[in-house]
Amino acid sequence: MRTEQPKMIYLKDYQAPEYLIDETHLTFELHDDHTLVHAQLVMRRNPARGAGLPPLVLDGQQLELLSVSLGDVELGASDYQVDDSYLTLHPKAEAFTVDTSVRIHPETNTALEGLYKSGSMFCTQCEAEGFRKITYYLDRPDVMSKFTTTVSAEQHSYPVLLSNGNPIASGPGEDGRHWATWEDPFMKPAYLFALVAGDLWCVEDTFTTMSAREVTLRIYVEPENIDKCQHAMTSLKKSMRWDEEVYGREYDLDIFMIVAVNDFNMGAMENKGLNIFNSSAVLARAETATDAAHQRVEAIVAHEYFHNWSGNRVTCRDWFQLSLKEGFTVYRDAGFSSDMNSATVKRIQDVAYLRTHQFAEDAGPMAHAVRPDSFIEISNFYTLTVYEKGAEVVGMIHTLLGAEGFRKGSDLYFERHDGQAVTCDDFVKAMEDANGVDLTQFKRWYSQAGTPRLQVTEAYDAAAKTYSLHFHQTCPATPDKVEKLPFVIPVALGLIDAHGNDLPLRLAGETEAVGTTRVISVTEEDQTFVFEGIEAKPLPSLLRGFSAPVKLSFDYDRDQLMVLMQHDSDGFNRWDAGQRLAVQCLQDLTQQYMQNSTMVLDPRLITALGTVLADHSLDQAMVAEMLSLPSEAYLAELSDRAEVDAIHAAREFARAQIAEHLYGALWQRYQANRAISRDTAYIPEAEHFARRALQNIALSYLMLTAKPEVLEATLEQFDACDNMTERLTALAVLVNSRFDAEKEKALATFAEHFKDNPLVMDQWFSVQAGSTLPGGLARVKALMQHPAFTLKNPNKVRALIGAFAQQNLVNFHAVDGSGYRFLADLVIELNALNPQIASRQLSPLTRWRKYDPHRQALMRGELERILASGALSSDVYEVVSKSLA
Repeated sequence: MRTEQPKMIYLKDYQAPEYLIDETHLTFELHDDHTLVHAQLVMRRNPARGAGLPPLVLDGQQLELLSVSLGDVELGASDYQVDDSYLTLHPKAEAFTVDTSVRIHPETNTALEGLYKSGSMFCTQCEAEGFRKITYYLDRPDVMSKFTTTVSAEQHSYPVLLSNGNPIASGPGEDGRHWATWEDPFMKPAYLFALVAGDLWCVEDTFTTMSAREVTLRIYVEPENIDKCQHAMTSLKKSMRWDEEVYGREYDLDIFMIVAVNDFNMGAMENKGLNIFNSSAVLARAETATDAAHQRVEAIVAHEYFHNWSGNRVTCRDWFQLSLKEGFTVYRDAGFSSDMNSATVKRIQDVAYLRTHQFAEDAGPMAHAVRPDSFIEISNFYTLTVYEKGAEVVGMIHTLLGAEGFRKGSDLYFERHDGQAVTCDDFVKAMEDANGVDLTQFKRWYSQAGTPRLQVTEAYDAAAKTYSLHFHQTCPATPDKVEKLPFVIPVALGLIDAHGNDLPLRLAGETEAVGTTRVISVTEEDQTFVFEGIEAKPLPSLLRGFSAPVKLSFDYDRDQLMVLMQHDSDGFNRWDAGQRLAVQCLQDLTQQYMQNSTMVLDPRLITALGTVLADHSLDQAMVAEMLSLPSEAYLAELSDRAEVDAIHAAREFARAQIAEHLYGALWQRYQANRAISRDTAYIPEAEHFARRALQNIALSYLMLTAKPEVLEATLEQFDACDNMTERLTALAVLVNSRFDAEKEKALATFAEHFKDNPLVMDQWFSVQAGSTLPGGLARVKALMQHPAFTLKNPNKVRALIGAFAQQNLVNFHAVDGSGYRFLADLVIELNALNPQIASRQLSPLTRWRKYDPHRQALMRGELERILASGALSSDVYEVVSKSLA
């Protein structure tokens, strides 16, 4: 914690390290009330920094220094300098060793950084700067070393001792203790270090690589979770094979391990050979995990495994380059998930999330470039911009170069930089060199913050049979005040005739048409593209597949949107046309509500959704996505001023109207799919996910009618289903209904049945926190007293506090400001316990400028109260101070 203003760190100030660490030898003596860490660092002067022997400054925080030696000489207190952040030594030779011994206290580490205890298990989280809380070190990603780690602990309580790499030795110790030594043959930075010790069981399997090496696979969990690992193991084997087939990447160690940890700030961590996961990203079984949870486990297992190359074998030079590994790896895991499930539905879900949340981040006080220029606390930059927008940037390179060109570029990147810490520029350079292209202008996506806006207008010349599309690109100002120069925006598009068919596309100057979907590059502020041989005015299908992360503006009327919904050959744009139609209709209703007019829903929306519902040729997952109205959060993001009460009233009115007018079709779809679910064992595969998705969204609409037969069906689904997807949906529709007696009984039954399963209880918390019925804050406060809740567990905080503040807009933004006061109180309390989690809960308050003057004043007041509350962590200070700037 600090009371002074934290220091800003700038990319422009980067300098290579003065010293390098060739070998790191660690010994951990784990005890219940303390841990001793002995480190030997084999070091040398970095030849890239020139001659001379400047002081060696090692990072270290919350360490009790017991001894330090330089070479063979143990140093006295006058031979070194130590403070709360650094140990400074004075080498006498270009090559030398440093030996330190420190005492640390994992058992009291609530920040969950460095080495800490989760329940009875020791575990680590070192990314980004947690290793400095373990021992004195050059804790920066461009210092790479070979690690050998020995762990000793009491054998009965900690029979499993794990670290990075391959096991090379183990044996008994004195007084009932034992030890194990692990060796990682690959150079890695300290942030990739991992250690786990506990009473763990494992599921074991093997994988044969493309070069016929057999790799041992193990997933370690606490004994009660041993039956929830098979889906993660299957996902791991699928991802290993996919990475070989699609990217040519083979695993490189003899063993690959995953450990599930209950208390974890993130989703998972790609530590070399020993991935440490939040248990929510590993454990999945039909009875306890939803379809979405199964898909999340599959995606995160793949993501962390893919990091073995895009992050570990090639890592980032400094933390400003974070998207080098994260954006690229998110892009890779999205490709994997697309191949394992419905590619169109995966794209729809990713874009819906990006437009709702990352676009809001781009428009807020924490807006930053994919490669930021500065930060105070790096943990605040594990953001949607770095991850999701970073993935979109990689995807645009793929779109511009094509699949073959992109693979050539990635092959060159891995070959050229294996074992190195590099930059985003190095990644782009490999793509350029492999394909003979110039991506200089494209790199503005890495350095310019904000969401570009692309306004498109059309012109048709019947005599010349030409159709022109004019593109005008702009980008709003962002807090960094960097001038916005034109981006390279790849726009995939098609033209549709009056019968709904794709037209062949021939640009001016071409001798023949080339396909029916073309990618054009908008590189100037204003640019026009002319298509020739167009017999009649077409309907443009723009930004197919969401080929660039921009806000697209084209003056479609509602009849045109209905045509696109029914006929566009691009599945994403079919969905997007429906979303645009729904947005226009919901904005009408919002205005009617604010003007105290009678609300009337445009019947074209009901007609369009009825057509989709009746189309049995469509993938059921696609039908479910098209039936989903834009969220309140997305509608707020689209508004110049978010009128939360009006948006909520408008959306609820529209849902009720759809339920009433399409009741028969929804009921038929529900009954048909529920009948199959009754007779079919749960299988976590795409076709089954799709069936349940449509079944459950149909039920959520049907329950709005409050018909007795729907209540009966909901209770039957809740009581008789064999999987969490159906049970949780039934619970959610009950919780959001007016059937109070049935609701309370279902909540009690659910809690009693799953009281010993923390992850399921998190879902129970979230369902109630997200209920938009009146009294939301009182429900959340009451649930905080439940024995299954604790502020010390990040999953609990996200499940209850996060769900309320970020998803339940109408209750969080109560006009009396009670929601704001509640969140500010929690942030102040969490600041002392876990600064990372505290800062991440602040997001709803940072968007205070989006609301009416009354709410603005209340939200700003709470931010000022947090700022004045005392010793703030740098995590919280950065978010609050930037929000108020």
